Amino acid sequence: MPDAAIIDTDALVIGAGPVGLFQVFQLGLQGIHAQVVDVLDQAGGQCIELYPDKPIYDIPGLPYSTGRALTQRLLEQVAPFQPAFHFNQQVGQLDRQPDGRWLVATPKQQFLTRTLFIAAGVGAFVPKELRLDGLPAYADTQLFYRLPNDAQIKGRQVVVLGGEETAVDNAIALATAESPSAASVTLVHRRDVLQARPDALEKLAQLRASGRIAFIAGQITGIETRGGRLVAVKVTTPEDQTLSLPVDVLLVNQGISPKLGPIADWGLAMARKQLSVDPATFATSETGIYAVGDINSYPGKKKLIVCGFHEATLAAFAAASYLDPHASGVLQYTTSSALLQQRLGVKEITSPPAG
Repeated sequence: MPDAAIIDTDALVIGAGPVGLFQVFQLGLQGIHAQVVDVLDQAGGQCIELYPDKPIYDIPGLPYSTGRALTQRLLEQVAPFQPAFHFNQQVGQLDRQPDGRWLVATPKQQFLTRTLFIAAGVGAFVPKELRLDGLPAYADTQLFYRLPNDAQIKGRQVVVLGGEETAVDNAIALATAESPSAASVTLVHRRDVLQARPDALEKLAQLRASGRIAFIAGQITGIETRGGRLVAVKVTTPEDQTLSLPVDVLLVNQGISPKLGPIADWGLAMARKQLSVDPATFATSETGIYAVGDINSYPGKKKLIVCGFHEATLAAFAAASYLDPHASGVLQYTTSSALLQQRLGVKEITSPPAG
């Protein structure tokens, strides 16, 4: 664990998908500032990772939205509450403290929180690994599952494995970076049919035509090493030929998959790999911990984004009562409450003169 100071907070939200973001919003209306942790490198959860440009038709008030657009709208909605986001971090440790707070730790950061909201969907989305003998030894030095930093690619022969949007975008970014730049960029996919946005595919075609990106249809089936370094990957083509492709940096973008991960070891009551909650408050079996969205289970549960929004609302009210048992609990409305409008940063609206 690094020496970073422990962040003391009233609320920590695990998961920055749509439900996690709406949880932040509802907490903000209650006057509760939130820290947010997500294993991905951006907000949006599976909406942004799995179907950023596919249509969603069942969000209230939005006849049509993409996962990307919905994420952007939610980020705009939470902006007045200035949540602190901590990306590329997976929560591993959870310990109850003598004063009732929870110590929550990732490999990079520790949080001391009075309430915890688990909005982890079907689990933490982690990259699908390329499983080859000997390859894990080069993780974070020559093998990466997310775009490496500039110093790690400068002047290097980079091979990108994958055929979906992330792989295409990363190959384009590597090939068009002005400084520092990779010595070469090769995209490898099992066939010459890629799944990405039309504009990205058009740009890729231009870069292939100009020679800035090479493309090989095939699968990586082995590695070659020399002097403790990865020097080449073996690519088996659809014609059953095996090529030796020189490599300094291997970037694997084969998609992501959900894993429940450490949550299963936290001692929370579960049913079929989902957290059991009280549907009146969405509290788990541990005081101060709530679960919303696809991660929870209760009678009548429906795995819909709109249901997650409802759960986040009730969880926020329950947490507000837990944090301040003496609060009035009077329901306020954003249309008329000066306090809520102040929290939202709404400018004062004056009524037109009578007459």
